[in-house]
Amino acid sequence: MKFIRTTILSIMLIAGFLAPAVATGSNGNFDTIATVVITKALNSQPSDSYLRDIYQVTGNHPIWVGEHGLTNLGQQLLDKVASDSNVDNQTKMYRTLERIRAKSGSSSISKQISIEFEMSKLYRDYANYTVYGIINWPTFEVLLTRRVILEDVESAWETYPQVGIYSLLRNCIASGDLEGSFAPAVPRTQLYIKLEERLAEYKRLNANGEWPVIPAFNGLQPGQSNSAVPAIRKQLLLSGDLRGCGASSSDVYDNCLVDGIKHFQTRHGQNADGVIGKSTVNALRQSPTELITTMQLNLDRIKMMKRNDSGRHILINIPAFRLYFYENDEVIQTMKVITGTKKHPTPVFGNTAKTIVLNPYWNVPQSIIQKEMIPKLLRNSNAMSKENIEVRNGWGEGAQKISPSSVDWSQYRTSATVPFHFAQTPGAHNALGKVKFLFPNKHSVYMHDTPTKNLFSRDVRAFSHGCIRLEKPRELLKTFCTFNPEIDYAQAQKVLEGNTQVYHNLSNDVPVDVAYLTTWVDSDGLLQVRNDIYGYDSMQLEYRRKF
Repeated sequence: MKFIRTTILSIMLIAGFLAPAVATGSNGNFDTIATVVITKALNSQPSDSYLRDIYQVTGNHPIWVGEHGLTNLGQQLLDKVASDSNVDNQTKMYRTLERIRAKSGSSSISKQISIEFEMSKLYRDYANYTVYGIINWPTFEVLLTRRVILEDVESAWETYPQVGIYSLLRNCIASGDLEGSFAPAVPRTQLYIKLEERLAEYKRLNANGEWPVIPAFNGLQPGQSNSAVPAIRKQLLLSGDLRGCGASSSDVYDNCLVDGIKHFQTRHGQNADGVIGKSTVNALRQSPTELITTMQLNLDRIKMMKRNDSGRHILINIPAFRLYFYENDEVIQTMKVITGTKKHPTPVFGNTAKTIVLNPYWNVPQSIIQKEMIPKLLRNSNAMSKENIEVRNGWGEGAQKISPSSVDWSQYRTSATVPFHFAQTPGAHNALGKVKFLFPNKHSVYMHDTPTKNLFSRDVRAFSHGCIRLEKPRELLKTFCTFNPEIDYAQAQKVLEGNTQVYHNLSNDVPVDVAYLTTWVDSDGLLQVRNDIYGYDSMQLEYRRKF
């Protein structure tokens, strides 16, 4: 900015006609003069300068200032930033706001254009903050690519911003309504609103110094005593976990506190046994600042989710290992799910469920063929028959079944393609179980039944190759049948008694969001917290934008 101010002054000295022109009091003259100054100042900027991009929108005309001070749009921007509770006085944005306020009211052309450029910087930062949040999405994408190269982990996270900061600026200028133009950037779903409210509550507690600091301790069994207990009790009162008994100075881990800890453990996705072990100690000792930052992170993730106008949608939250079926912003159905392992993470994306398959074949992905099936065949040429997997010499309708023993599989162990179709036949043995829900996507991920029902008893359910295994697939099928009359649930049950594959294309499809939320507020108003199973919190926080 100092360089820009110097440039502006130099331009004005060269263009000696500026002062007389301003003295005429003509708004038209101010705009003409300001455009000349802005144009010359931008010529000294790098080609990738954000200022060049901003003033391309206006043809180098000023946006935020006029002859007599801030324009209406300029004042709206200051008011918007000043009223945003998330822009506290420690941020760079707030300091920029204060600098502009200190300069406002000046009639000097040089100072007016200096304010204009300061305002453009403020707009850029605030628009980026509002649209994209604190997550540096381009850097995060690079980190995911690095994982693929260095660790052979196919991580993917798709984002769906509603507006870009320059299209947003065009809307602001065209409408003259900054508040209304910014509105689409922020979701107004209950998922977002409730977490935003809880964030404000934790900020207040933190600012007032109400949140207790729990000292380090090794853990507790019910009935034991520890000096950390009073602080634990106070924290659980504030978080709403301790109910039916008030604060006490006792250091005994009594029955009432045990119930509070069980509630706390449930909210954190832990086994609610009332024993304060290492994971519960770590969760209790998490500072409000850490929780606040994590909540902000997850609000920004919700911003990047696909928006839809349908009254129905499915949310699969990977860290929660759970599916939620929403109708008009209310949860009408929920169930446990199994998601991808750390080595095979479930991608984060959105699409639409369009087809239900009864008694599906499992078409084995090439990556699994190469990494798992071919090594088995190299050890035992009959390995596929033991798993009821047919091998065909192609994917077309005329592809013929072949004997795996007739192929030299070693040549395909690391090849770019495998010209064979591996498919597991329908039945109780099938890896997809009896029902599959397709929402077409480039990741080849879908929701499906599973024969390994025992895994749903685990608290952490990251066991798949990336697809989503459902605890209650038939109940989800029944829900789909209620608004898709072409599927008769009773008839579907009869089909499922056999092994014939049947496709049902849905007349009323359903948007599906596969999300990664480590904090959110549930339908009962409880703040839920989960472990960062894929390490995405850490990655996004390490390189977060600081506004």
